[in-house]
Amino acid sequence: MGRRGAVLFLGCCHARTRTSRHIAGTIFEAGSVSKQFTAAAVLLLARDGKLSLDDPVRKYVPELPEYSPGPPLTVRHVLNHTSGLRDWGSVAAIAGWPRTTRVHTHAHVLDIVSRQQSLNFPPGSRWSYSNTGYNLAAIIVSRVSGKPFPELTRERLFEPLGMTHTSWRDDYTRIVKGRAIAYVESHGAFHTDMPFENVYGNGGLLTTAGDLLKWNENFTTHVVGDAAFAEDQQQRGAFTDGRQHGYGLGLFIGTYKGLREVSHSGSTAGYSAFLTRFPDERVSVAVLCNVATNATTLAHEVSDVALAGRLKPPVPPKATHTLTGLEAARITGLYRDKLTGAPLTIVFEDGRLSAARLGVLVPASGLHFATALNQTWDFDGNGGARAEDEYGTVDLYERVAAARPSLHELEAYAGAYASDEAEVDMTAKVDAQGLLLKRRPDATVRLSPVYADAFRADSLGTVIFNRDAGGRPIGFRVVQDRVWSMPFHRMSDPAPTADKGVGR
Repeated sequence: MGRRGAVLFLGCCHARTRTSRHIAGTIFEAGSVSKQFTAAAVLLLARDGKLSLDDPVRKYVPELPEYSPGPPLTVRHVLNHTSGLRDWGSVAAIAGWPRTTRVHTHAHVLDIVSRQQSLNFPPGSRWSYSNTGYNLAAIIVSRVSGKPFPELTRERLFEPLGMTHTSWRDDYTRIVKGRAIAYVESHGAFHTDMPFENVYGNGGLLTTAGDLLKWNENFTTHVVGDAAFAEDQQQRGAFTDGRQHGYGLGLFIGTYKGLREVSHSGSTAGYSAFLTRFPDERVSVAVLCNVATNATTLAHEVSDVALAGRLKPPVPPKATHTLTGLEAARITGLYRDKLTGAPLTIVFEDGRLSAARLGVLVPASGLHFATALNQTWDFDGNGGARAEDEYGTVDLYERVAAARPSLHELEAYAGAYASDEAEVDMTAKVDAQGLLLKRRPDATVRLSPVYADAFRADSLGTVIFNRDAGGRPIGFRVVQDRVWSMPFHRMSDPAPTADKGVGR
C-alpha cells in the first residue's frame, strides 16, 4: 500500500483489548492532526477555571484589532473555525512568503494578525478553516498558564498518557532522534520538503502512530480528563443562529460509510497524516507519511479491512428527473459567488451538469439539484442560484458574462498597487500575452480574464479590480478559500513607454 518511495506506518488499535496491531516507533509530523491537542489544552485550562471558551480572544491577545460590526471574537470561535480570521499562512503567501519558505514564528503570526482590519465574516456566522485560530489558542495557553505551551502539553497530556515519543516542533533546528525526513516527488525525483518554521498549535506535533493511538484510547479510558471532558471536545459546534456544523474542538465529527467517525487530517510540507476513530466500533486508525500523499485515503483503506462487514457503501444522490438540453442550457455558464466574487463554471457534458469542486449536479427537477457533497442547488431560471449545505449554510450565485478584454482595455489596470494588511506591493503590467502582476524580487503572476474586472491568478487565487465613479481601476482584492478579500489600493500609474505596452 502507498506510492513508490513513501514510508508509511499504520496503527490500528482496538480499545476493548487495549492492544495495537502495529505500533510504529518512527517520529513524523502530524500536521493539523495536532489541533485536537491544542483544543484539549484549552479545555483543561477552562476546567481549571482559568479561562472560559466564551471569553473574548482580545482578553488574552490584545494585539488583535477590535473588529466591528459583529459579536466579539471568542475562544470558542477560534477552536471551531467560526472566527472569520484570515489564515495567516495564506496572507503570508500573498506577500510572497508561503509557509516553509522562511522561518515564521508566533511573533510573525501576531504581527500578521494585528494588521488584518477585517474578518472573512462576522464571528459565529459561517465556517472557514483557519490555522490562525489555533496559533492564537497556543499563545493563549502559554499566557494563561504561565508556562510554555510545549511544557504544559507535555505535563498535562503527553506524560499522563505515556506518549513518550511526542513533542512539538517549536525549534525546527532541534535534532529529534528517530524522526523521518519528509520528501516530495517532482519530475521523477525525490526532494526533501521540511517545515522550516517555529509555529505550532495549528500543526507541528512530532509523534508516532503508536502515540496517536494512545491518545485516541483516552476518549474511552479518560486518563486525561473525564467523560464530560471527552464529550466537550467531540461536541459539534454551532453557529450563532443555533445551527450545528461538523466540527468540534479540533475534530471533525461525521460519518464514514454509515458509521460514526471522529477524525482529522494533517499536511505540512512533505508530511501527511490522518487519525480517525469509530467510537461505536471502538476502532482507531492512525496513518503517518513522510512523502506528500493522501493519508486519508490510506487510513480509510485500512478502516475498510478492519471494519469489513460493518460498513455500508456510500449512497450517492439519485436522479429523479431526466434533464433536457433546453433545461441544461438555462443553467450552464459562468457564475460568481455574490459574497466573495469567486467564479464557478457549470458545464453540461455527456448528459450531466458538473462543476469543479462540486462534481456532478444530480437533477431532482429542471431547477433543483443535489451533489455528493451533501449540497442542494436551486436555480431560478434567470441566472440566479442558491446553494445550501447539510448544515444550512447558504451561498448565493449569479450568472455573469465571460470577459475577453483586449490588450488596449487591459492597459487601464496597469499601475502600482499595495496592501497594508499583507505588507506587499505589486505592479500590474501588460505584455503581448495579456495582464500580469509582478512582485519583488522576481515573481510574475499571470492573470487570465474570467468576468468583467475579475481574473484567475495562478497561485494567488482570484483577483478582482474595483473602479471609482469615473470607471478608473483604483484597486483590487485577492480572493482565496481562506482569505475572502485582501484589499490592494492603487499607488500610481505606470511610467509611459514607447512600446505600447508590450513587454512592460
